[in-house]
Amino acid sequence: MRLSISKSKNATSFYVIQSVFENGRRSTKVVEKLGTLAELQQKLNGRDPIEWAKSYIEELNQKEKEQSREVILKYSPSKVISKDQQRFFNGGYLFLQQIYHDLNLHKVSADISKKYKFSFDLNAILSRLLYGRILFPSSKLATYKHSSKFIEQTDFELQHVYRALEVISKEMDFIQSSLYTNSLKISKRNTGILYYDCTNYFFEIEQEDGLKQYGASKEHRPNPIIQMGLFMDGDGIPLAFNLNSGNTNEQITLKPLEQKILSDFKLSKFVVCTDAGLASEKNRRFNNEGERAFITTQSIKKLKKHLKGWSLESKGWHLADHDKTYDITELDEETYKDKCFFKERWIKENGLEQKLIVTYSIKYKNYQRQIRHSQIERAQKLLDSNPTKLSKSHQNDYKRFN
Repeated sequence: MRLSISKSKNATSFYVIQSVFENGRRSTKVVEKLGTLAELQQKLNGRDPIEWAKSYIEELNQKEKEQSREVILKYSPSKVISKDQQRFFNGGYLFLQQIYHDLNLHKVSADISKKYKFSFDLNAILSRLLYGRILFPSSKLATYKHSSKFIEQTDFELQHVYRALEVISKEMDFIQSSLYTNSLKISKRNTGILYYDCTNYFFEIEQEDGLKQYGASKEHRPNPIIQMGLFMDGDGIPLAFNLNSGNTNEQITLKPLEQKILSDFKLSKFVVCTDAGLASEKNRRFNNEGERAFITTQSIKKLKKHLKGWSLESKGWHLADHDKTYDITELDEETYKDKCFFKERWIKENGLEQKLIVTYSIKYKNYQRQIRHSQIERAQKLLDSNPTKLSKSHQNDYKRFN
C-alpha cells in the first residue's frame, strides 16, 4: 500500500491505495480515504499531514504482513440484494470439523468407500449427518437441507444420504472400533469401569418390520420398537452400542456386545456396572471370568430369607471412615443425615461367589417417606372423591395403596 495525493480546484485529498490484479491486468484500488489537507491539518495539531500519512501507511503494511490489520466494511443502504441468492451461511460446524478430523473419521470413510462401488462422497455425508445431529437434531431430510447452508458446499443428493445409511449400518462395528482406537490418540479413555444399559425407540408404524418389533416400550407406546444397548466408559463417554429387535430380552444383549469389546477393542480388564434388570446369573458369571468383574444393584425383596433378615437387621452397620458398628434405630438423624451407612458380607450361590453390600441413608429414607406419604394422601383423596377411577397400578403408582 502507498500514499496517493489527489489535487483538485477545491481541495487536496489523501488516499491509501493498493495495486491489484484483476482478469490478468494490473489496476489500483482505494483502500481508505484519509481526508483532505485542511481536515488533516486541523486533526493533527500542526503535524505534517504527508509525514503522518506515510507513517500510518507503513503501520498498515506491517499489520497486513502480520495478518492482523483491521478491515472496515462499508455498506450501502440503497443497494438492493439480488433475488434467490444465498448470502447466509452456517459456520458453527467448523469447530466440530476439527474433532471429526482428529478422530480420523474422514480416513474411516475412505477405507469403507474402497470396499463398495458407489459414486457419492461418503465422507461428506457422514460428516454432515454428525454435524447436523449435534447442531440441529432433526430428520435426514431436514439435515440434508441444513447442510446446504454450510460454508463448504457438497454435491451429494438426498438419495445418496439414504443409500449411505445402509453402508454405515453394515460397517457399524468397524466404525466403532476405529473410533475408539483413534480416540486414544487424542484423549485417555477411562475403560477400567464400563456402564451398560438399554433403551428403546418407537416407530410410527403399526406393523412389525425387521428389527422393529412389538415389545415393552420405555415410553409405554403401543408401537413397534428397536432396542439399543450402550456401553459407556468411566467418564460417561460412549464406547460401543448394538441394536436388537424390540422383543429381545435386555439381559441377553450384554454378552454379545461385551464380547465385541473384548475382541475389537482389545480390552480385557474392566468392571461392568448395570442395573438389576441386566444382572442375570449368566451375565454375572460371564463377568466373573478373567480380569473382569461386575457391580450391579440388587433388590432386597428378592434376596433369600436369611439374607433379607441380615440386610434389614438394625445392628451391624458401619461408616466408611470408622471401625465402630452402629444400630440405625439409635442414630441421631440431625448428626448423621448426610452419612451413608453400610454392611457387607460374602455369599456363594450356585458356585458363584459375590460380595453383598447393603447401604442405608437417613436422607434417602426421609425422601422415600415423603414420596410414600404423598402417594397415600393422593390415594385417600381418590377414594373420597371418585373411587370408580381405581384400576390396576404399577409399582410407583399411588393407586397401589388403595
